[in-house]
Amino acid sequence: MDRLTSLPVELLCHILSLLPTKSAVVTSTLSKRWLNLWKLNPNLDIDDSVFIHAEDGKAKREDIRQSFVGFVDRVLAMQGDSPITSFSLKCITGIHPDTVNRWICNVLKRGVSDLSLFTDFTCEDTEDDSYQLPRELFFSSTLVKLKLRSEHCVDWWWHAKSSSLTMLKSLDIDSDLIFCGEIEEFIPSFPALEELRMASMEWLEPDVTVSSATLRRLTLHGTGCEEFVNPTSVSFDAPNLLVLSYFDLVAEDYPLVNMNKLVHAVINLIVTDKQVKRLREPNNEDDDGDDVVVHFGNVVKLMNGIQNVQILSFTADTLEVLSQCCDTLPVFNNLKFLGITSEEGRGWQAMPALLKNCPRLETIILRGLSHYVTDKCGDACPCISREDKGSSLRSCPVNRIEIQGFRATMKEMTLIKHFLDYFPSLKRLDAVVEDNEPTQLRNPELSKCVTEMFGLYNKLHPSCSVELMVSPFLQKKWREQGHI
Repeated sequence: MDRLTSLPVELLCHILSLLPTKSAVVTSTLSKRWLNLWKLNPNLDIDDSVFIHAEDGKAKREDIRQSFVGFVDRVLAMQGDSPITSFSLKCITGIHPDTVNRWICNVLKRGVSDLSLFTDFTCEDTEDDSYQLPRELFFSSTLVKLKLRSEHCVDWWWHAKSSSLTMLKSLDIDSDLIFCGEIEEFIPSFPALEELRMASMEWLEPDVTVSSATLRRLTLHGTGCEEFVNPTSVSFDAPNLLVLSYFDLVAEDYPLVNMNKLVHAVINLIVTDKQVKRLREPNNEDDDGDDVVVHFGNVVKLMNGIQNVQILSFTADTLEVLSQCCDTLPVFNNLKFLGITSEEGRGWQAMPALLKNCPRLETIILRGLSHYVTDKCGDACPCISREDKGSSLRSCPVNRIEIQGFRATMKEMTLIKHFLDYFPSLKRLDAVVEDNEPTQLRNPELSKCVTEMFGLYNKLHPSCSVELMVSPFLQKKWREQGHI
C-alpha cells in the first residue's frame, strides 16, 4: 500500500477513475492521503445493482433504496461544482424519476460530456405513461456522447422540435419503444452528430428520409410503421456515412440512397412468411394477399446505393427479398468480405447472381447452410442436379470460407464438397462447431466419420486447407475418445 500511496496524485486519480464510484469512495478509509482523492475523480460510475444487490431481494426494502439515494446525493454534494467528464448511471430498482432527473441536472450543470443512463421505471414510478428526461438535457452545450437505455420506453418526442445539442457527436438509444417524433426533424437537432444508434424504431409516417451530412456510423433497427406495416418509401441522404446497420420491414421504394463513401453495411430487410409465399407464388393471390410484395424489386435501388462497400452482410430475409432483383443487381466492385445468414425457411435464389457480381471477393462467412430449396438456387448449391453445376462459383475469386454453426448434417457435408469442387481460388475452408448449438458431432461414431471426411477433403484438394474448428471442450472429449 505504501508504494501505491507514493504514486503521483494524477496517477492515483486515474486509477480511481477506472473503479465503480462506490469502490472509489471506499478508498477514502485507507489513509489521510486517500481521504479526498475520490472527490477529484471526474468520472462517476454509479450502479444501483452493485449497491442494493437486487438479486438478494434488498431492492424491495424502502430503507435500502433510500440509503442508495443518500449515497448518490452525498457523492454529488461532496464533489461540489468541480468539473465532471463522464457520468454513468444504472438505476433500475424503483428510484423515483424526479430523483434521477435531479442527479442528471447536477452533472449537466457541471459540464458533463459523456452521459450514459440505464433506467427502468414502472407505472407506479411515473405519473405519465412514460418517463420524461429533464428539459436541461435537450439543451446541453457540453454533451458530446449520450447513451440512453430503458427496459420500457425512451421519450424524446416532447422536446423533439425544440432540442438542440450542438456538440453531440454520438447518440445511442436502446429501448423497447422510442418516441422521437419524425426522424426528419429529429436528426437536424444534432448538427455535429457522427454516430447514431436507435433500436426498436417505429416510423410515424410511411415516407421516411434519413438525412445528415455529418453522420459516419448509423444503426437503425426499425419495426416499420404502426402495427407492423411496411413503409411506403425510405431514403438515405448521408454522403459521408462509413458504416450502416439497417434492420427494417421492406419499403415499397428507396427513391434516394446517397451513401457513396459507405465501407461496411449490415442489411436485414424483414419479411413475413405470408410475404415470402407471395414472392414465390406471385400468381396465387388469396384473400389475405399482401400487395406490397409487388414493389419489393425496388430494393435494387438500395443495393445500387451501397455498391461501393468493402464489407457486406445479409440476413436470410434479405437474401429472399433480393430474389426479386437478381437480373438487376449492381456489381460490387470493392466488396472483399461477404456475410450470409441462412435459415431453413428462406431461399438462396439470389446467391448465384450475388457471387457473379463480386469480382474482388476474398472471404465469405456463412452463418448456417440450411436454406429453402428451389430450382432458382441455381448452381450455388447442389440441392438440385443441373447441367451448369458450379458456373457462378467458378467466376468467384473467394479464397476463404468460414461456416459458422456447423452441425455436420449430410446436406452440409455435400455443400462443403460442392464449394471445394467449384471455387477455383479457395485456399481455406473452416467449419466452426459451436457448443451452444445442436450438432451430430456429439455422437462419437459420427464425429469420427466427419473427421475422416475432412481428412479426405484435404487429400483431394491439396491447395485448400479444410479445417473442423471445435471448442477446447469438444477437442478434449474427442481426444479422450480417440477420434482426433
